Amino acid sequence: MTREWQTTSGTPLPLGATVTANGVNFAVFSEYSSQLYLCLFDQEGVEISRLPFTHKSRGIWHMEVMDVHEGQQYGLRASGPFEPDKMHLFNESKLLIDPYAKSLSDRLVFHPDQVTFDASGGADHKDSAHCVPKSIVRSVPPKAHNKPSRPKASARSLYEMHIKGFTQQLEIDPVLQGTYLGVCSDLAIKHLKELGISTIQLMPCFAFADEVHLLDKELNNYWGYNPINFFTPDDRYAIEDPVTECQTMIATLHEAGFEVIIDVVYNHTAESELDHGTTCYRGLDNALYYRHEGGKYLNYTGCGNCVDTYQPSTIRLVCDSMRYWVEIMGVDGFRFDLGVDLGREDHDFSPKAPLLQAILQDPILSTTTLVMEPWDIGPGGYQVGQFPRSFIECNDKYRDTVRRFWRGDATVVPEFATRIMGSRDLFHKGYKCALHSVNYVTYHDGYTLHDLVSYHRRHNLANHENNRDGHTDNISQNFGIEGETQDPRVLKDRLTQQKCFIATLLLSQGTPHFLGGDELSHTQQGNNNAYCQDNKITWLDWSPTSASQELTNTVKSLLAIRKQYPILAEAILPDDGLYQHQISDEVTWYNEFGKTMTGADWEDAERDYLSLVLYNNQSNEALWLVFYREDFELQIECPQPYTLDTLLYSTGEQTLTGQNITLDTRSVLLFKLKSNTE
Repeated sequence: MTREWQTTSGTPLPLGATVTANGVNFAVFSEYSSQLYLCLFDQEGVEISRLPFTHKSRGIWHMEVMDVHEGQQYGLRASGPFEPDKMHLFNESKLLIDPYAKSLSDRLVFHPDQVTFDASGGADHKDSAHCVPKSIVRSVPPKAHNKPSRPKASARSLYEMHIKGFTQQLEIDPVLQGTYLGVCSDLAIKHLKELGISTIQLMPCFAFADEVHLLDKELNNYWGYNPINFFTPDDRYAIEDPVTECQTMIATLHEAGFEVIIDVVYNHTAESELDHGTTCYRGLDNALYYRHEGGKYLNYTGCGNCVDTYQPSTIRLVCDSMRYWVEIMGVDGFRFDLGVDLGREDHDFSPKAPLLQAILQDPILSTTTLVMEPWDIGPGGYQVGQFPRSFIECNDKYRDTVRRFWRGDATVVPEFATRIMGSRDLFHKGYKCALHSVNYVTYHDGYTLHDLVSYHRRHNLANHENNRDGHTDNISQNFGIEGETQDPRVLKDRLTQQKCFIATLLLSQGTPHFLGGDELSHTQQGNNNAYCQDNKITWLDWSPTSASQELTNTVKSLLAIRKQYPILAEAILPDDGLYQHQISDEVTWYNEFGKTMTGADWEDAERDYLSLVLYNNQSNEALWLVFYREDFELQIECPQPYTLDTLLYSTGEQTLTGQNITLDTRSVLLFKLKSNTE
């Protein structure tokens, strides 16, 4: 460390490392530190200089260092009080990642030299520079491309994709398998376009780390919900440069006409528990970055810590990260993991929480697609339907009710009707429309659609937790045999059930969310918590089968029908104040005899049949949607005063005799009707 560096005061904004005409401006928030140091490294990772920051403004340390250039590796060290009871854990021995770094030298892997405390509970003074990734000075320009227009809300359909899982076994150049560039390969885009989905929802691609307990089991974090940095794309999915390759993926998907949103984890970080590693936020300002009380973290996420999004510095960090991903990386929106943590004030949730309001008033962020997971595990952590109306929300009540209906549970028909009509008990009429409900049957956490109809119990032994992890109540059924089988009767029943689930999802009011791979009948072998399975359990199998072809065709057909008839996504109800200046639609419920449902029909606990007619008063089109969940023959009659016109879709075969229809098995049907009153 012999070189002398010329410095100036620089500027406190923008935060991070910014290339200037003469060098690089460094600005880092660290309110309670007594001194912050900039550590410069050579390409071999040797620390060549340690420069004290010379100025501090409103909690931000800043200086400009002359003759530093693009590509320079650096880290931070912070001195200050080490007072665990006050949550101050400053320790100059620990090298820290710049929270605003746009590129990292390596992947973060836990090492004992990163730990916060020594054996006596004091500060651990082992130097961690050798085992912490270096931040890299980098200017990232936006990538020019043709960005498609935002899809209409009624035409939006979300397709959840894991970057590696989607491409690892796709028949493309092996170099592209498992990568950002594999996602935007010709074959991948061909499949996505043929499905007809509008929006690709990428699972987390922020730089992330494997949890210590997984390393001990020789497993790794596959899903990516364990971030170390909110700006840097993870290098696991890169061939050479994760930044430019991630940008290329997004740009190419845009060129193909897709909206692209990313699953973001702003609720916790990979620093985990207090006694784990100090690699970034904990060493810069633990008392402000994380929620705490009485010298302990408030672990509302179940991941060891939760980011304190009530602090102005953290609100700025999250919003700056979001703007970077929109303006520089090119995404169109975000799906927020454990979003209630983002909506907490000092402790409790509020739709007026400062981070939520900051997002909604931002001229850039407020125009993006915002999908909220509306819960965490803290007090008052279940808030479905309570977020500001610019957010659409994942609706687990839809998932559970639809699963119970098709499993044959009693007394579920009235709630099933509520869910398929947009859950207007949760997303209240006059304030939110049905499209605020993000409907789904399967998500990444839980069974795939194939496993939902094949397994009664979880099979998670591969996670090395003695099958104790994951949900115990999956609301699933196996049709008489647990797991895989070659029994043709069971396979036929399972395929029919999958088609009924897909048809219900894509013919329900609201915004549909589809788990990537369900159209391929992908199985995880009964594992309902495959977060640590980076192998063929989670990688999609693209081998063509009759089941995958039939399911893919089901998705394609129904998405096309949904786009042709927008009333299937959102009916304009006459008693909804949101639509007081529009011509309203009509919705009427019918029993199997073609008569309107009576109170006794709705109260029938064992009812297996339900249908409704959606009548569009603008186009004078009537659509009859039928749900039948038993496997006994049932004769149904066309609703009065209509006659049958066109069968638009059916999950199976049926017999038509005049205005009567005989169903042989469980079914979803969609007819276009003629009105006898015209």
